[in-house]
Amino acid sequence: MISVRLITADVEKLMNFYGQITGYEPVLYTPDFAEVQTKNATLAIGSTRTLQAFGGDHVAKAAENRTAIIEFKVDDVDQGGHVVQKPTTMPWGNRSLLFRDPDGNLVNFFTPLSAEAIEKFKGR
Repeated sequence: MISVRLITADVEKLMNFYGQITGYEPVLYTPDFAEVQTKNATLAIGSTRTLQAFGGDHVAKAAENRTAIIEFKVDDVDQGGHVVQKPTTMPWGNRSLLFRDPDGNLVNFFTPLSAEAIEKFKGR
């Protein structure tokens, strides 16, 4: 996988939010498109106007996603925005903190804790 794209009514607001929480400098290519490029993947942020290139407004709706969780591996999960779930150690060995971005998308900061989880994410 190369990237995940979020559709929003406010590209700059979402771009600045993800730049702040990741520590990566976002790039605003046009008023309708930005990216936050991390070490392992790119978070693309497109305005609702870009939907015309993908078939029209019916293809996606800004701020209505309730099925995906955008995940970032971090050194310390005990930080975050509008908290949905306080830091919790998951059965698969990660410590996880769920919160929402300004559009309501779920974001997961996680830190591998178990030996298996640490091994799985080694070098990533």
